[in-house]
Amino acid sequence: MAAAAEAPGSAIPAAAAPAGAGRLVAVVVTHNRLDKLKATLARLLESPPDELAAVVVADNASSDGTGAWLAGLEDPRLDICTSQTNRGGAGGFEMGMRRAMEAHDPDWLAVMDDDGRPAPGGLAAFRGLAMHDQAEGGWDAVAAAVYFPDGRICEMNRPSRNPFWHAREFLRTLFGGGRSGFHVQPSDYEGGGMQIDVTSFVGFFISAEAVRRIGFPDPELFIYGDDGIYTLGLTKSGGRIGFEPSVRFEHDLSTFQGKGQAKADAAQRGRFVPLWKAYYYHRNLLLLYRMAAGWLFWPVLLVIVPKWLMKARQHPGARRAFLRLMGHALRDGLLRRTKVRHARVLELAAED
Repeated sequence: MAAAAEAPGSAIPAAAAPAGAGRLVAVVVTHNRLDKLKATLARLLESPPDELAAVVVADNASSDGTGAWLAGLEDPRLDICTSQTNRGGAGGFEMGMRRAMEAHDPDWLAVMDDDGRPAPGGLAAFRGLAMHDQAEGGWDAVAAAVYFPDGRICEMNRPSRNPFWHAREFLRTLFGGGRSGFHVQPSDYEGGGMQIDVTSFVGFFISAEAVRRIGFPDPELFIYGDDGIYTLGLTKSGGRIGFEPSVRFEHDLSTFQGKGQAKADAAQRGRFVPLWKAYYYHRNLLLLYRMAAGWLFWPVLLVIVPKWLMKARQHPGARRAFLRLMGHALRDGLLRRTKVRHARVLELAAED
């Protein structure tokens, strides 16, 4: 087991071209969810070494005993990276993916949060898929089909196609389709693979060659949208991402199940708890919309900004702080400014 404080900054070493599925290395980002992490590592380490060569755990300054528990593990495939500060999900993925590339000579990375894990047989399905597709050119990255543990499709992890690039998705979204207008359809989970443009970091497989080409997620994004920006960037660079229903993942997002999911979705659209999350959510979404929409970004902006500002009504007692955060988010998003200290965001969120 290895340990590191903060992500190293050296260049990625060159690697030989992969043969078949090659070496698969998992990257798991965790922060204060030890019970979820235990279940995820147990599931991953059920896979034999020829299926999963190593597991990099990026511990994002956990304070719930995660560090001590990880230090007691003895599986030789585990590699623990520990950040001394909370770098957010984006910083955790950058740290973990960098470590995996520099220390484990992978052909593929499998990226996930601590509450996301392959379904039984999920990694074997990916290996078979990668070996088959390698002979035909294959994908540069693969998005798994993500489900709740009870078997329902996990809405927040539905991959999507950029509606500004595809006429069918654009029209479907324009005429009232909402999220379903540009996300893959439930029926697609029963079909064969299809090309997509954007996906989440739960059940995301990316080839080492693609990482060498586009680099790592931007750690300055902190939370929200880092996965969408990274995967859309891969697509814009000419990379091909495939949604493959045969590769299944579970997202143990228990607070979103059943009626709780609708409440959680409504909360994310309206009230932010804690309030500081509103800054990252809206700033990063602006960056993503700009990448996706091109010149249409500016008319889209005229539609979305008034709706965002109206969310102040959902924050009684903290409306001034919310609007202050929104003002900075809009300015920084339009200027593409991401190097903002988290401490500064917390200051902006302080109620008057």
